[in-house]
Amino acid sequence: MHLSPVWNEGGEGRVKIDVHTHILPKRVPRFAERFGYGGFIEVQHKAGCNARMVYDDGRFFREVGDNCWDPKRRVEECDAQGVATQVLSTVPVMFNYWAKGRDTLEVARFLNDHLAGVVAQHPKRFLGLATVPLQDAELATLELQRVVKDLKLSGVQIGTHFNGRSLDDASLFPFYAEAERLGAALFVHPWEMLGKERMDRYWLPWLIGMPTETALAIAHFIFGGVFEKFPKLRVAFAHGGGSFASVYGRMEHGFSARPDLVATQNPVNPKKYLGHFFVDSIVHAPDLLRHCLKVFGADKILLGSDYPFPLGELRPGEMIQSMSDLSEVEKTGMLAGNARVWLGLP
Repeated sequence: MHLSPVWNEGGEGRVKIDVHTHILPKRVPRFAERFGYGGFIEVQHKAGCNARMVYDDGRFFREVGDNCWDPKRRVEECDAQGVATQVLSTVPVMFNYWAKGRDTLEVARFLNDHLAGVVAQHPKRFLGLATVPLQDAELATLELQRVVKDLKLSGVQIGTHFNGRSLDDASLFPFYAEAERLGAALFVHPWEMLGKERMDRYWLPWLIGMPTETALAIAHFIFGGVFEKFPKLRVAFAHGGGSFASVYGRMEHGFSARPDLVATQNPVNPKKYLGHFFVDSIVHAPDLLRHCLKVFGADKILLGSDYPFPLGELRPGEMIQSMSDLSEVEKTGMLAGNARVWLGLP
């Protein structure tokens, strides 16, 4: 892939690859009518450039602007923000792991075909991560093969769990094996957060639940032996790995103190896997990013913004660029170079 020569607005001349951005088609079919049962998201357009994402029973989920579906608008904002390339993935509410596997596959194929079309129209500006029916590993593997081989997408975005089953579930091992074989990047994004019944106020599912979900997913990859079984799998976790960097020391101590409880599936010290996987840079505070650098390594931090949503970094890469204690090599790597490695770009 050739990256468009777009430079950041600060004039520092660094290319930016934003690995964490979300996109929707402008129109989404009414899948509830097609499948005969509800729970799916619809997009209801309003006057102007906004739309409402709602469940088919009328429950409101989120309001989005035209930068969520209009590639021209995205390119304009990328130019204004100095972003050379966005890596596109669907909004996680569209995972639909709760639905019948073949129905989720149909939704996934619709979303993936749309995403691939956007990438094909703007190959210098966009790359894509597909979605798959994770609740049916055989169908997920078939769709993985299609999106990589036929649609030329870079990999897949998956949730932190599916229907109460964690990412170390043995049913997913053939899927991981195929992702490893194909060289597909895997991006793990939190959804359906743990303990929602105790987080009904203050937007806590997004503020506390999401970081916890991501740390839990990393723990399952480590203690469940996923990294050990699939050492060449290129995995990145959203939001700086969630709260993992804060609880890692406790996890390693627990592994040493009570291996009878912790090391039941994988006898390898968790320390081995630091530097084995990637995390994005959305941590919102320079000191937290510095801590992530110490835990994960400078070569494992990817620029991510969560565009176009307000909980992300509104000016992608601004925090990285503002940190005077980072070297030029570290900044260049985090803004683009590390993403090339994770995505398997030349």
